[in-house]
Amino acid sequence: MPLLDILIHPDQRLRQIAEPVTTFDNRLKTITDDMFATMYEAHGIGLAATQVNIHRRIVVMDVPEKREEDEDNDTPPEIPVRHTKLILINPEIISHSAETAVWQEGCLSLPGQFADVKRPKTIRYAYYDLGGARCEAEAEGLLGVCIQHEIDHLNGVLFIDHLSRLKRERIEKKLAKSQAHKEQNT
Repeated sequence: MPLLDILIHPDQRLRQIAEPVTTFDNRLKTITDDMFATMYEAHGIGLAATQVNIHRRIVVMDVPEKREEDEDNDTPPEIPVRHTKLILINPEIISHSAETAVWQEGCLSLPGQFADVKRPKTIRYAYYDLGGARCEAEAEGLLGVCIQHEIDHLNGVLFIDHLSRLKRERIEKKLAKSQAHKEQNT
């Protein structure tokens, strides 16, 4: 499985709106396999196809879940023990709670940059699986945030677009400085 190149902001291809997937075949499976390999290599938990210059509505995720407290378990509950691995084709948010939550977000297309982002606390979403079957589910917590973040990518939106102009510009300056330093050392 070849690794794909992750587009880095301010690459304008990140602003393109992805087209729906219409063909569910082996090529789609190959794309998602390559996306997972790329995401894992970059130590991410989610990746939208637009981040790897594939302008189709495809998302892969592997989100850690936290263990529920268990009286017979000495492992602290904050240690991730399970993962929710998902492939979302043509995902869309169909409803969300009025209640919001703030989570610190980062992005493989803005390496090393993080900020607090306010989003709906709970979402209901629909998507197609690799076989073309329509599915619906509800999500909250880190999984809900990740789904919203990746769907934003498919719509040409980055997490910094949810920030004030001042915070966004600060992150963009830090990223530009970091990228210039990286290029200088290669």
